[in-house]
Amino acid sequence: MTKFSDLNLNPKVLKAIDEAGYETPTPIQAGAIPPALEGRDVLGIAQTGTGKTASFTLPMLSLLARGRARARMPRSLVLCPTRELAAQVAENFDTYSKHLKLTKALLIGGVSFGEQDKLIDKGVDVLIATPGRLLDHFERGKLLLTGVQVMVVDEADRMLDMGFIPDIERIFSLTPFTRQTLFFSATMAPEIERITNTFLQNPARVEVARQATASETIEQGVAIFKPSRRERADSEKRNLLRALIDAEGEACTNAIIFCNRKTDVDIVAKSLKKYGYDAAPIHGDLDQSQRTRTLDGFRNGDLRFLVASDVAARGLDVPAVSHVFNFDVPGHPEDYVHRIGRTGRAGRDGKAITLCNPRDSKALDAVERLIQKEIPRLDNPLKSSAPEEAVTEEAPKKRRASRRKAEDSSEAKTPVVDLADAEETPKSNRKPRDKAEKSGKGKDNKVVGMGDDMPSFIAKSFEERMAS
Repeated sequence: MTKFSDLNLNPKVLKAIDEAGYETPTPIQAGAIPPALEGRDVLGIAQTGTGKTASFTLPMLSLLARGRARARMPRSLVLCPTRELAAQVAENFDTYSKHLKLTKALLIGGVSFGEQDKLIDKGVDVLIATPGRLLDHFERGKLLLTGVQVMVVDEADRMLDMGFIPDIERIFSLTPFTRQTLFFSATMAPEIERITNTFLQNPARVEVARQATASETIEQGVAIFKPSRRERADSEKRNLLRALIDAEGEACTNAIIFCNRKTDVDIVAKSLKKYGYDAAPIHGDLDQSQRTRTLDGFRNGDLRFLVASDVAARGLDVPAVSHVFNFDVPGHPEDYVHRIGRTGRAGRDGKAITLCNPRDSKALDAVERLIQKEIPRLDNPLKSSAPEEAVTEEAPKKRRASRRKAEDSSEAKTPVVDLADAEETPKSNRKPRDKAEKSGKGKDNKVVGMGDDMPSFIAKSFEERMAS
C-alpha cells in the first residue's frame, strides 16, 4: 500500500502531513501527486469527498519550497468557484505549509480591496481566488499574472454551472504559456473537455472512479409524496422534512439540507427554527461574515442543521456530516452527486434522503440515469396521519362547509325569480299604465301644470305679441 512517504514530497510537507494524522493517500492523491511533482499537467477526475484538494496542495507546496515571491506577481494561482471553497483551500495550505516560509493571499468577495491589495503588494507564493474578484484586481492594475508557475482550477464543472468559463479562459490567456496546469473536476462536460484540450499540454489523466458516481458508503433513499392541494404543497413538504428528521432519531447528529432556490433556503430554515430545530441558512445573498460564522458553527458542532443552496454543495469538507436531505430534487443531475457527497466522507458512513413530489419525477429520473441505479423508495412517515400544518386548516374548512350548507337550505326555501322568465311575461298579464298618467292629467282630466298661474305673455295671441 502506498504511503505519503513514498511520493517524494518535501520533508517539511511530510512532517505537516504526519502531524495532521494522515498516513495513506487516497487513490486520487496517489495518482495525481507523482506526475504533478514531475512538472506535468494533470487532469484529475474523481467523485467529491475523495481528497482532491490535497492532490494539488501537497505537490504545489513541494514545488514552491524553493524560490521567493515578488510584489504583485504570485508564483501560483488556485481558482475556486465559491468563497467557501476558496477559504477551505486556504486552510489546507495553512495546515500543510506550517513548516515552510511561504506566503498566501485569499481574494474573495465580501472583503475590502484595501486589505487584499496590501497582501499582494508584499508578494505572495500562493494566490487563492474566485474568478470575479481576481479579474477585479487585475483590471485595477494591482495584479500581474505573468509570474504564475503553477495554475490550479478546482471544481471545474461547478465553474461551468456558474458561468465562469469565459472568465477562466481569459485568466488562462493572462498566464504564461509555460505554466503547469492542474485541472480537477468531478464530471467532464463537453465544454470542460474543450478547455482541457485547449489549455492543457499532454496531461496525465487520473480518473479513480466512474464519472458522476456516489460513494458506496452513502445510503440513499427517496421519499415520494403527493400534496393534498397544490397551494399546500410547500407546507406539507416542510412537514415531511421534519418527520423524516425525527424518524432518523439520534443517528442524525447533524445534516445539510439543500434547496434549489435561495428564497426556499430562508423559508425552510425559518420553519425549522419555529418548530425547535437548531438550523441556519447559508446562500450567496448573505453577507460573507454571516456565511463564515454559520459555516464555522456547523463545523464546530454548535449548529445541527445547515440549510443551503448549491453554493455549499461543492468542495466543502465537513468530515462528520451524518445526513444530507435534498428538500428539492436538483435541476442538474450532477448536482445530486455533489450534494450527497457532503456525507460519507473519508470512508465514513452517511445517509442521503431526497424529497420528491410528482412534478419532480422527471428530475429524479435524470438523476437515476446519471448514477445508473434506482434510488430505493422510503415509506412516507406522514402517510397514515394528516400533516401538522394541515390541522390548522381543518376548522376553517368545516366553517366553510357549514356556511355552504346553510346557504343551500336557504335557497331551497326562498323562490328564485328568473329574469328571463320575467321578460317573457305576456303583455295581457302586465298592469296597464294609466292614460291620465301618460297624458299628464289627473283623475278629473284637468290640466296638471301651471293652470291659472300661467304668465300673461304666454296667454297672448301671436298677433298681439307681434303688435307689441
